Amino acid sequence: MRYGRIPEEVIEAVLGRHDIVDVIGRHVHLSKQGHYMKGLCPFHSEKSPSFTVTPEKQIYRCFGCNVGGNVIRFIMEIEGLSFAEAVTKLAEDADIPITWEEATEEQNEQQQEKASLLKAYDFAAKLYHFILGNTDQGKAAKGYLTSRGISDKLIDTFQIGYAPAMWDTLVQQLDKRGFDLALMERGGLISAKHEGNGYVDKFRERVIFPICDATGKVIAFGGRSMGDAQPKYLNSPESVLFNKSRTMYNLHQARPNMRKLQQAVLFEGYVDVIKAWEAGISNGVATMGTALTKEHAALLNRNADQIVVCYDGDQAGQSAAFKSIPILEATGSRVAVAMLPDGKDPDDYVRNYGFDRFVREIIEPAVPSMKYKLLYIRKNFKLHEDGDRLRYLQSAVKLISDLHSPMEREHYLKQLASEFPESSYESMKLDLHEILLQSEKNRPDGDNKPILWNNVMNNGRTAERTRKKTPSLLPAYHNAERLILAVMMHDRDVCTHVEAQLGDQFNVEAHAVLAAYLYAYYAQNAEPDASRYIAMLQDEQLESLASSIVMMGAGHGMNEQVIDDYIRQIRKVPMQEEVERKKEERVRAERAGDHLRAAQIAIEIIALEKRLKST
Repeated sequence: MRYGRIPEEVIEAVLGRHDIVDVIGRHVHLSKQGHYMKGLCPFHSEKSPSFTVTPEKQIYRCFGCNVGGNVIRFIMEIEGLSFAEAVTKLAEDADIPITWEEATEEQNEQQQEKASLLKAYDFAAKLYHFILGNTDQGKAAKGYLTSRGISDKLIDTFQIGYAPAMWDTLVQQLDKRGFDLALMERGGLISAKHEGNGYVDKFRERVIFPICDATGKVIAFGGRSMGDAQPKYLNSPESVLFNKSRTMYNLHQARPNMRKLQQAVLFEGYVDVIKAWEAGISNGVATMGTALTKEHAALLNRNADQIVVCYDGDQAGQSAAFKSIPILEATGSRVAVAMLPDGKDPDDYVRNYGFDRFVREIIEPAVPSMKYKLLYIRKNFKLHEDGDRLRYLQSAVKLISDLHSPMEREHYLKQLASEFPESSYESMKLDLHEILLQSEKNRPDGDNKPILWNNVMNNGRTAERTRKKTPSLLPAYHNAERLILAVMMHDRDVCTHVEAQLGDQFNVEAHAVLAAYLYAYYAQNAEPDASRYIAMLQDEQLESLASSIVMMGAGHGMNEQVIDDYIRQIRKVPMQEEVERKKEERVRAERAGDHLRAAQIAIEIIALEKRLKST
């Protein structure tokens, strides 16, 4: 990893060598509509395309969730990378050499620590992999993996390794190569001794599974004991590199196929993913034994429409599968659950019945989430007893009422009625309507459903807009500033004129910042280029705002006279606000009986109003 700030010429080369339509087209199916390309937004779930790419300006904009920017911002968002990492990836893809300028002290400290840890984790992964396949110490572990049906090819594909029983194998190797052991301990690679000074290996006598980030860099390890050592599985602690809530095992290898198939298979652990890979399931990922989080669910949803949950068939696994459904569905994903019999886990099933049957009998016939929920809750009732059977039916109807589609509700009600003919479909439908009616009464004013009518999920912003009875109108100066900025982004001469006449006197702070960046951009570049300008911003909110403004275009009947009128309108705002403040101050003086002060303020107001008229 390199340090410091990326030179402007490198960023320009990256933007010049990558067409935004080609890059986004690898992730989103785009269709041409006039001057634009449109598709379904990869950052939120939607049924009608609101994601727009403008080839001419080399920018994208989603009118559903308000994300936007250039090709660098897209790679940052879709792959969870920093600005520097996104530029590096795009540069490497285009064979552009990267040189970095001198870093600040703060950049050095942060970037060098992260770079050193990444280098150390990469070295440790290679060391453990070598020990497994090439030393006497690794023979027992290699035999264990072979007994689990993990071939040499799988060992190489997933870079599986072995940490020997000695206390300081890795510590010695890291120290020998000059790594800062205190940093290695903070990064979760080794542990401080409980007594005295020094360090010991965190993983000992364990099979090692490297955990990679979205780009394939090793950021943590999972270690499995082969004997009775507890815990059976041990993960690296969270660090500057590794966040369990946002990391999924094998995502870097599975993502291309997840996007191609628009399906992800979610497992509980490493071995399940690895064995499924051998079975041809190349879209499998795992949460590494930790509970599924909303961040995991969002990550899956960005890459696939359907999630197949394939957890262990025991009570704990099935309970975890049941709990995962609402988390996954809250992102807009379609969820199905693979049904494993007799408490087996995926690894057991593959070993007993083979790869083909696992795919054919477990993955492919995965049941829809509602069917699974009905099957799951019925285990809590004694269906041969009238009272319990009735309570099960009431619970089942309540679950079905959560479905948004009337057709789906009707489908599952009819299934229940056919299974329990003593309870008629009509009576169940009446109960369902009562539940829906009560739910409607209990709902606060407005539409606060987790999934809105148009299926747009964007952190509540659309829901907030839907709840408003009437849209709030922006003040005139706000629109004037946006229109002027839109023209400035397309016309250098207008930008020069505005800089001379208005400078930083924009009333909206974000607009003033965008204007300052525009002045700086034209000081370095002769021609307008929205994509290159947006690359200067390196801030998600500013990039989104800039892409929204640039999409307004340079029209709107703009000429020199109109621009000057807008400038005057913007300049007046501070004086107008001062007049209002003075009027309030005069009222307070009059109420306090200070008539002399009130008269003085009235004179000041008259003077301000004269200035306003002459401005």
